[in-house]
Formats: sequence, structure tokens, C-alpha cells
Amino acid sequence: MIFVIAEQTNGALNRASWEAVVAAQQFGGPVTVVVPGSAVSETAAELAAADVAGVIALEDAALGAYTADGFVAALAALITAEKPTHVVLAHTYQTRDFAPKLAVRLQAPLAADCVGFKPGSNGDAHTYVRLMFQGKVSADVVLDGEGPHIVTFQIGAFRVEAVKKGSAPAAVRQVAATVDAAEIRQKPEAPFREAKQAVDLSQAARIVSVGRGIKDQEHIELARQLADALGAELAASRPICDAGWLPMERQVGSSGQTVAPKLYLALGISGAIQHVVGMKGAKTIVAINKDEEAPIFEIADYGIVGDIFEIVPAMVEALKA
Repeated sequence: MIFVIAEQTNGALNRASWEAVVAAQQFGGPVTVVVPGSAVSETAAELAAADVAGVIALEDAALGAYTADGFVAALAALITAEKPTHVVLAHTYQTRDFAPKLAVRLQAPLAADCVGFKPGSNGDAHTYVRLMFQGKVSADVVLDGEGPHIVTFQIGAFRVEAVKKGSAPAAVRQVAATVDAAEIRQKPEAPFREAKQAVDLSQAARIVSVGRGIKDQEHIELARQLADALGAELAASRPICDAGWLPMERQVGSSGQTVAPKLYLALGISGAIQHVVGMKGAKTIVAINKDEEAPIFEIADYGIVGDIFEIVPAMVEALKA
């Protein structure tokens, strides 16, 4: 049996949880989705649409607000009782916080931030693929030891659209978590934000991203107009954020956010590997660059060789019309 640990906030399911379900469905074997929290019945019912063996609503008042101690205590007890062979999670900020502690509590091996896997044969363990050195090298990782094997997958490694839906809703089982509130050392506060206007780009369906080709800070407004016309979020490569033209929370890349939108529009972005590793999971990539040799065109689904200061205004006008 394979466990998928889904993530939700106030009943809103993190889109990356569907990606984790897709990954688990490709492992082979029955999949059970676990939703920890308080009053998560509606979220569990949403996940029951997937082709899975079942969904567990793991509930306790102490899980209403996320804490590493609370989630580890509840999940460790459930995993010990149910004995899954694998535990799969999306590599979100929350997962990064508690997954290592969960692995230590269970004395289980962990492969984190993977971008794919190679199924084992004849009972051999899966081989997980991780990017290293800012995406320049990929490494094959095989986990030793008894299960459960815990693995987290980078956002965008699997497509939400690939999820297999069931012919009928899967059964939802309510499980009361065992959490001693006195053992929770963290005091829950508001979710971390780098700025008042911070945005989680990993949840955006459309993104307009700018690079050095924008030339000057005053031209950011042009990209913002296109983003508004598309109903998209505005993002940037590292040089733009380092220059202070956009806040750091809008940086996409190996040192920024990893995104997997339905549409990623790259304006004046050359396509350095440090940026590409953060957005290559987008379903459709459109690149506009006056340099026809720009590396971004190697991964773009659609490429436009031209001046963004001529093309973008025309796009905005067309979208408004």
C-alpha cells in the first residue's frame, strides 16, 4: 500500500497534492490518500474523485493549525499502524519542514525533492531521480532499509492533468488522530510571508515572467499589464529580483520558487539552467526573445523571436479586444 500525504489549508487543497497522487498512481499498487487536519471531510471527499483505494481523513483539533510536532505525531502513529510501503508527498514548504522529522521518528529512509523515478523490477526498490548542483547534474538514488520509504517530489515533476479518476468516489474513512497537545512545542502563527503582498507562485495557473531583456525597472509595468490582461501572476528571473525591481518572493528558479502553471510566458529571459529548473514543469511555455539563439527556445512550446517592447503591447491590445 502506498500513502499520499495531502496538504490543505483551511479546507483548500494544495494543488501540488494532486501531483503527489499522480506520482503514487504510477508506483504500482493500491494508493491511499491521507488528509491531516481538523474538519477535513470536504477536502477528503474532493480527493476521493481520484482512482485510489481510499481516503483517510486524519482529524484532531490539535491539527487545525499546522505544527511539525502535531503532524509528525499523528502521521507517525497512522503509518506505524497501517504499514504502507511508501509515503509520497509534494515537496512544498510545509513538507520540507516536517518530512525529515517524520523520517527520523519512523527510522525510515527519505529521498527529498525528486523530479522522477524509475520503477524497480523483480522486487527491487524504485530508483529516484534528484537534480544536483542547481540542476546541472541528475543523480539516481536508491533507498536502503525497511519501509516505509518516504519520497517527496518537486512541484511540476508530475502533471495534475494526468491524475486518474475513479469510476466512483473512493471510500472516505474518518480516523481520530492521537496527538497530545502538551507535546506540541511550536506556537502556530500566521503562515510565513516574506512581504505583505507575498504570493505562492506554485499555485498560479498562469505566470508572466520577466528577465534581463526588460532592460529597466520602469518597463516592469508593461509586463504587469500583460499579466493583468491574462489574469496571471507576475514573476521574474533572479537578476530582476536581485536588482530590487520585483520582490524576492516573485523569483522563479533554483534559488526561488518552483512553479508548474498551465501557461508560463517568458519575456526577455535567456533560459539559464538556474531559471529553467524552476519552471520547466509548466504545461505550456511561450518565450519571447530577440536572440534567436537564446536557450529558452530549447524548452519553449512556442517561441517568438522579436522585440518584447513591440510584441507585448500588441498582445495586451489583442487580449483587451
